[in-house]
Amino acid sequence: MYPRQQYSSLPISSPNLKRKMEKLGAEESLLKKYLRIFAVVTVYWAVSISLVFINKALLSGSTNGTTVDAPLFVTWFQCVVTVALCAILAFGAKFFPNFGKFPELGFDVQVMLKVLPLSLVFVAMISFNNLCLKYVGVAFYYIGRSLTTVFNVLMTWILLGEKTSFSALICCAIIVGGFWLGVDQEGVAGSLSISGTIYGVLASLFVSLNSIYTKKVLPFVDQSIWLLGYYNNLNACLLFLPLMLLNGELPTLMAFEGYSNLTFWTMMVAGGVFGFAIGYVTGLQIQVTSPLTHNISGTAKACAQTVLATYWYSEVKPFLWWISNWVVLFGSAAYTRVRQQEMEKNHKSKVIAS
Repeated sequence: MYPRQQYSSLPISSPNLKRKMEKLGAEESLLKKYLRIFAVVTVYWAVSISLVFINKALLSGSTNGTTVDAPLFVTWFQCVVTVALCAILAFGAKFFPNFGKFPELGFDVQVMLKVLPLSLVFVAMISFNNLCLKYVGVAFYYIGRSLTTVFNVLMTWILLGEKTSFSALICCAIIVGGFWLGVDQEGVAGSLSISGTIYGVLASLFVSLNSIYTKKVLPFVDQSIWLLGYYNNLNACLLFLPLMLLNGELPTLMAFEGYSNLTFWTMMVAGGVFGFAIGYVTGLQIQVTSPLTHNISGTAKACAQTVLATYWYSEVKPFLWWISNWVVLFGSAAYTRVRQQEMEKNHKSKVIAS
């Protein structure tokens, strides 16, 4: 007879086995975290790039019946879709609270007036943004809008009195240099639009102002981003009506023959949905990563968008044109890194002081 195995003596509950099980559990949870981050970043890229291409097709595409020469009307409709989606989500939250919370919406004139300064900046921002996209190619769009960081530094100094370090100013100088090189090389390629470039610069200015005024207005809506988005877009829907008339878009809209085109309305609604979604996925990306990672992701997305646009529209660009993109990308990434180091240094100083 063979000796009976003493199974009771096996190290089933040994400390080594416990540590191995804990390590496996930690690796599994880490894998889930990485997969979630990958999914969120992928969705952010898809939504952001799709929104740019959809708006480009609507504003200056080549397909008959899907392009309307009324950029403010397109922008107004996207604001209408955003307000409608907010109302749908608020209504659905009452019946399906397990899917998430959404603030109750109303029609408070006092709140609308308090949000109005931001809405004026917001309307200018998205108008100039779409006008820029109308007159420049998607490939040049990133360069045309690349001065946002520079205006952020300038506006925070003028309006808030915040000074910027010399290192951050060097990064801004690099971005400006890349911008000018890009404009020069776009001219060399024969596709430079002066008006589109000016609209891009103005859009960058109002993007920086939008972030400043958002912080000022948030207390009026109990720090609720959803509520702010609702009232901001509600104001924008009203503000765009006289602007469309002043821009002479009414005759264009009356003569437009694509209202029966299903593709046109699909793209219009999709543009509104993606415009609404970009705010949510941006916040979600910051939540699952960090503001620094979000900025790096946005910079990388812009690079991918530029490459994709040159392929999609079969554009051939000079070598120095590509260099200008990399200069702007490098300057933007360096600025983000410098600001992160400054915030960490300030935080440590406050901790030591306390």
